[in-house]
Amino acid sequence: SGERLRQMQAAVIRPAAPAATLVVAALPLRWGTEITRQHLREVEWPAGAIPKGAFARIDDLLDGQNRRVALSAMEENEPVLAPKVTGPGQRASLAAVLGVGLKAATIRVNDVLGVAGFVLPGERVDVIVTRTVDRGEAFADVIAQNLRVLAVDQLADERSDKPAVVKAVTLEVTTAQAQKLTLAAAVGTLSLAMRSA
Repeated sequence: SGERLRQMQAAVIRPAAPAATLVVAALPLRWGTEITRQHLREVEWPAGAIPKGAFARIDDLLDGQNRRVALSAMEENEPVLAPKVTGPGQRASLAAVLGVGLKAATIRVNDVLGVAGFVLPGERVDVIVTRTVDRGEAFADVIAQNLRVLAVDQLADERSDKPAVVKAVTLEVTTAQAQKLTLAAAVGTLSLAMRSA
């Protein structure tokens, strides 16, 4: 009967999709954490959906001789990808997280100019210079837009969520933007405008 045929079709076991292994975080990781085997585990993952930069085995990530350090915060069960960790033996530094051809430039801020301490690593900002010219006239100009904040003071953890009054903000810039920031700081006062997430 038709009902019997439907039951038989439902009982047919479909072959499982080919699986591969993928290294994920076994524990939450934060920027600067030295990665050990206790921080990692291997899980099955669909072979056709492996993210770029993933590690298949823990031994591919940890060779037992060179240390690896987290460059980005990772939560439990999140895939560990090459851009989120240092190269073998490399230390966690701002240089390791810079985009190709980009530089890190630091500007001085205060509780007002630093957007009241609400600028955190990973956010995007515009930089404004305010300068006074002849006859006391003041001008404000946007000199750089959509810059990524690498660090505030000595904090570079992008998962940090606590506002804090800081004295310096480090930004990811091109060479030309770094020159503009340096010149602008010499002729006026720099302030930040936070961009929408």
